[in-house]
Amino acid sequence: MVVLPKGPEGFEVEYVDADGVRRRVGLAECWAEPFGRLPPVRTVRTYPGQKSVTRQYWAATTRGPLLVESHLERHHAMLLDFDPQVAGLAAQPFRLFWPTRRGRRGHVPDFFARRADGEGLVVDVRPDDRIEPDDAEAFAATARACELAGWRFSRVGAVDAVLLANVKWLAGYRHPRYDRPELRQSLLEVFAAPEALFAGVGRVGDRLEVLPVLYHLLWRQLLHVDLDKGMLGPDNMVGPAERVR
Repeated sequence: MVVLPKGPEGFEVEYVDADGVRRRVGLAECWAEPFGRLPPVRTVRTYPGQKSVTRQYWAATTRGPLLVESHLERHHAMLLDFDPQVAGLAAQPFRLFWPTRRGRRGHVPDFFARRADGEGLVVDVRPDDRIEPDDAEAFAATARACELAGWRFSRVGAVDAVLLANVKWLAGYRHPRYDRPELRQSLLEVFAAPEALFAGVGRVGDRLEVLPVLYHLLWRQLLHVDLDKGMLGPDNMVGPAERVR
């Protein structure tokens, strides 16, 4: 259990609780809040000439939308959604305040993820070449607040192109409607030992019928295929997930 002194290092957190009430309290008073299930602390608005793209990502983890402000944020929302250890996921989860020589500053991280083991993860999305001094200060302050709260902090940037393309393909089959229990069981049995993707699918039935179910199982990581060594195709070896964990 994490025990924080009251108002550690002057950090305050503004958030919207499960009842829709906006709160601003010391970090010590809210570090245990279920931020992975709370609504966003702010609304993202579009404006003329905007460089980023504001849109929503539908997360299979929560079966609801996540607010993202750019293609890169959407990619990282998808990767968090793809992680089978992520049990809760929220965008724009809170606004962190801390004292500086110029007065109090605030920063809204991009995501909060709650992992299956209970660990909290705060994620900021920003490419290496777009970090200005104020950004670096905000990320450092967020990392320190996370350290005090017992959370992990990660600042992420560009995603490997091959991994991204493969996960985007599988994300097209993330919805539960692609889960067909009778085909799921057959696929788990066929790929109990590693086998080429198309060959195994052909042993189960018609490809057009079976492939969507296989992609759904790969999205859920109930079956495993290497996603970072080449584009997903008919000859990729698919096998049981437990062999790679």
